[in-house]
Amino acid sequence: MKATIWHNPKCGTSRNTLAILQERGVDVTVVEYLKNPPSREKLAQLYKDAGLDPAAALRIRGTDAKERGLTEADADTVLDAMAADPILIERPLVETDKGVRLCRPKETVEEIL
Repeated sequence: MKATIWHNPKCGTSRNTLAILQERGVDVTVVEYLKNPPSREKLAQLYKDAGLDPAAALRIRGTDAKERGLTEADADTVLDAMAADPILIERPLVETDKGVRLCRPKETVEEIL
């Protein structure tokens, strides 16, 4: 099985999710999204495939999302902000042939393996 993880190596949940993928023998592509952010279009596709509204995948902790009014913003505004400032993307996102999940908690990844 193949997977792509949008990963932040400083995040414990992201590291633990990556470890699950590796332990399961998954052929994983690791994308450090802060260095190589997904496009707005890719983000929209990931959230659609995960069944998430972009606001549900907005990182609040450690960001200025609330101050910017993003917690109350529409999906297009949130996607624009995430594309411009990837720190606003909650992590880790994992994509496989079985779907996409925002893996919080880390065990959520099991749903798509």
